[in-house]
Amino acid sequence: MRPHAFAAMPFGLKRDSQGNEIDFNRVYAELIKPAIEAAGLDVFRADEEERAGEIRTDMFQELLIADLVVADLTLDNPNVWYELGVRHALRARGVVLICGGRVTTAFDLYTDRKLRYSIKNGGPDPATIELDKKNLADMVKATMESWHGRKVSPVYHLMPNLQEPDWKSLRIGDVQEFWDQHDVWEGRIALARKGGHIGDVLVLADEAPVSAFRAEAWIKAGEALRKAEHFKFALEQLEHGLAIEPHNLRGLREQGICLQRLALAGRSGHSLDRARDHYRKVLELYPEDPETWALLGRVDKDAWVATWREPGKTSEQMKDEAAYEDALLRAAIDSYAKGYRRNPSHYYSGINALTLMYLHRYLSNDPRFDREMAIMAGAVRFAAECEPDEQQLFWSKGTLGDLEVLVGTPDTTRAAYKEAIAKNDKDWFALNSSRAQLQLLKELGFRPENVEAGMTSFDHALQKLARPEDRWHPRQVLLFSGHMIDKLDRATPRFPAEKESVAARKIAEALDQLTAGPDDLALTQGASGGDLLFLEACKQRDVRMQLLLPLEEPEFIERSILPSVDGDKWRNYFYRLKSGLKDIPRIMPDELGPLPKGVDPFERCNLWLLYTALSHGIDKVRFICLWDGGGGDGPGGTAHMYQEVKRRTGRVMWIDSRSL
Repeated sequence: MRPHAFAAMPFGLKRDSQGNEIDFNRVYAELIKPAIEAAGLDVFRADEEERAGEIRTDMFQELLIADLVVADLTLDNPNVWYELGVRHALRARGVVLICGGRVTTAFDLYTDRKLRYSIKNGGPDPATIELDKKNLADMVKATMESWHGRKVSPVYHLMPNLQEPDWKSLRIGDVQEFWDQHDVWEGRIALARKGGHIGDVLVLADEAPVSAFRAEAWIKAGEALRKAEHFKFALEQLEHGLAIEPHNLRGLREQGICLQRLALAGRSGHSLDRARDHYRKVLELYPEDPETWALLGRVDKDAWVATWREPGKTSEQMKDEAAYEDALLRAAIDSYAKGYRRNPSHYYSGINALTLMYLHRYLSNDPRFDREMAIMAGAVRFAAECEPDEQQLFWSKGTLGDLEVLVGTPDTTRAAYKEAIAKNDKDWFALNSSRAQLQLLKELGFRPENVEAGMTSFDHALQKLARPEDRWHPRQVLLFSGHMIDKLDRATPRFPAEKESVAARKIAEALDQLTAGPDDLALTQGASGGDLLFLEACKQRDVRMQLLLPLEEPEFIERSILPSVDGDKWRNYFYRLKSGLKDIPRIMPDELGPLPKGVDPFERCNLWLLYTALSHGIDKVRFICLWDGGGGDGPGGTAHMYQEVKRRTGRVMWIDSRSL
């Protein structure tokens, strides 16, 4: 989806200070609109809204959330100046100033760069119109590309500590149509996340009408990918979102978690120091955020655990090493405790600080935290018992179980954890995360009876759930894109029917090179020609197959199967392959909603295929394409898929249709 621009300018015929008449509708139609569109943005002017209603509400909504505002200051028009003032007050960046004929000398904007265009006979000068359009398009591109450069709003430039308001808080109630569309879009993202369809989320993120929505969706996609343990791809999405909203706290936290997990996995270029530095920078922006303090505490805790947890060591050896590294342990305690002091209702940081304090006392016999431990135990209990959010009851009651490990008995520990488990909605990861903390205590020999009572409770619950490793995950994701069999009236042959058998053989050879089999997943659309030949070869190798169709099935058959030579044969081919699928085809309009304006359904579907493949893990993707090497297809076309997969993994097998 293209970024969105709003034109703040006079309407119709107006006279300048010299009495010359200017047709601003012509200025918009001949200069501003084509230049902005050439720069890759959609543009809107308040008088273009056709529905009944208050024009100011549309204007305000645009000024608040548009990616870019282009303000025409040719006249001393109070409406335009007012609109520019509103934008400057609410957004630090995203403004382009233009003037026709003369350049304004207004003091507040005297130093701001303005683009001058020529006027002749009441409209854009025909002699310079092409150059003026190019200059405006170039300025729009430069402004969008330098989004995080100098603040263009004099308000935010002169008041560096002023924070832009959260865009959702700027919702205008009268602009129902816009927000109704947003709510439907947001609902689809929520359903896709709940269903684990991260590829769907990524497509929907690209289609958001303004950058604020895209930022939120990319950060949500990053969080979903992080939970699926695809940390590198998660970072990519988070960086997209943070490029738009660099101070988004949720995105910054998720970015730190991914850096931390990559460091623990031993990935090249990643270390716990990098994650630690990241959180410290976040705390410079949000020094009172307890969650970030807790995440920093987790980094310090992981660094401490790494010094003593090694395979083959006895519990006594690990205990001795853990005691020796008490300085690292105190660093973790300090971060967790700072988070809890900043918000005593944040029981997560409190219970972690308290648990590590007890461990410090147990390992070193150092009494320095004794007084704080006595006070904090009651405070953490009170905070956890006051949790108002039903969705967080597992964690609050789990905290009470953790507290019983420290101060209770085996019976009270068991009872508390059973209460927590009763609030768990079959979330294996949440249960296992709680058990992992007990495993750490067990390795150090801390309160063994209480710890064993807790672990037994979690083991009983986990036995009833499928482990993630027991669920089916593809060894490889075999992504395919290729040409259809030529239509009867195709002027220049690309994939003529007589090349079907040799193409089928080449596709089969590619799958054999990849040792394709039942542990793999195949993704494609299902058009006549390359797609169906690929699916047939996958079927012969027992590969699990998933079709993603860009249109409802009858329309897809009408457009992508029947027009080919021997269309009836290919239709029967499609139905036969479909009947043997384990997973029913996913239909794009049903899953992603109506096609956005100006978007080709087949390119959208190819993008959907690409994102779905990548969401299983970038390193798993193997792209096979039957392609003539031609360019010209946009995002989601075969060329785009080829470039994206090659850039990320290099695992591309190109069957050049010209050499068949």
